[in-house]
Amino acid sequence: MMHRMLRFPSQWEWHVLHSPREATEGLSRRSKSAAGSRPSPSREEPQPLSRAALADPPRLMASHSMTPESTDRERAEFRLLVKQDLPDLGGWLEEAENCRYNHIAVSERNGGEPVLHGTLLFQASEDAEDIAPIHFWITAKQLVTLHHDMRLSIRLQMEPWKDKLDRCQSAPEAFFVVIACLLETFHSGLDGFETRLGELERAMRTSNRTGLMNDIFERRYDLLHWSHLFIPIREIHSAAKEAFLDTLVEQEEFKRIEYKLERIGALLTHYALEIDTLLAMDDAISSFRGNEIMKTLTIFTALFTPATVIGALFGMNFERIPYAQEPLGFVVASLVVLFSTIAIYWWLWVKGWTGDLLNGKRPHTASQLAAKSRKRRGRGGRRKPGPPPPEDEKGNAHVG
Repeated sequence: MMHRMLRFPSQWEWHVLHSPREATEGLSRRSKSAAGSRPSPSREEPQPLSRAALADPPRLMASHSMTPESTDRERAEFRLLVKQDLPDLGGWLEEAENCRYNHIAVSERNGGEPVLHGTLLFQASEDAEDIAPIHFWITAKQLVTLHHDMRLSIRLQMEPWKDKLDRCQSAPEAFFVVIACLLETFHSGLDGFETRLGELERAMRTSNRTGLMNDIFERRYDLLHWSHLFIPIREIHSAAKEAFLDTLVEQEEFKRIEYKLERIGALLTHYALEIDTLLAMDDAISSFRGNEIMKTLTIFTALFTPATVIGALFGMNFERIPYAQEPLGFVVASLVVLFSTIAIYWWLWVKGWTGDLLNGKRPHTASQLAAKSRKRRGRGGRRKPGPPPPEDEKGNAHVG
């Protein structure tokens, strides 16, 4: 582990605590305990941490690299050294090391100073399984973070994030700069989601195959993934207003993150409506296809009823069946079947129950229907205005 203290021009401090990633991979956003078991400790005797090593991160990483075989003794020594520098963080640090789920809380220090602390799970890359936690403890002039992934620290040292941190007036405002940095991956992920959703909409319009329902559910699961990552950030935003009140609301980075969260929330709502529309359309198309199939089977059953009845009558095992021995018996039975079938079809057609099933489908687009409607109106011509209605002596018009 390592500990860095950064002081900024506005006299607020950022204590960066870094511990190596544990052996458990694929951390789930819903898991509340670390998966798997810890590997066996290293055979080498661990060396105690020194303040010089903690103050010099490169030296710490080179000479005392923390591996998955880190022992409880080293962690205890690190907590002891941090507690000596930051006495209020002993219990929070021990709790944060064992927290693997989203947790946001607002409390107070002695004297009534508000504190915002908790754990936030974020997606560190474009891989949906690359979920990492960041633990935070925030007062008006002090920001403490504990995380396992060095990629976040590297990104925050680049522009424009470094300049934004230098311009922050308080530690809570700086933490929202960190959240804005985390949301960059969020934006790129939503852009990819929007592309896949557009491809799904085009596929549904051009070739509505039966397997599209699975694709729609996949997009729904993707949206749930981003929603689960977004909800805790909204909760942190609300909790920060609860803790620091008006002192934070008027600061620049807090306003920026508020607009950013509104934009992301609007996108998630819009995507949810699009997926609901696709599900409703697929359900309507499936219902329409099922009705067409049942209507077709019913019509064919009705049309072949006369032939079924005649065949059943002449197929009975009786010695004397009328017209069975007559030379024209088969011809008469065939004519009865033919005329009965034609009569049933004519009756179904008059009732309008055949629809497009037997006449053939002729799809029309909205533009084709509008063109035909304009053409019909053009044939009829415009109606010429007639003479005005007669008026009486008082000037009132009478319409006959």
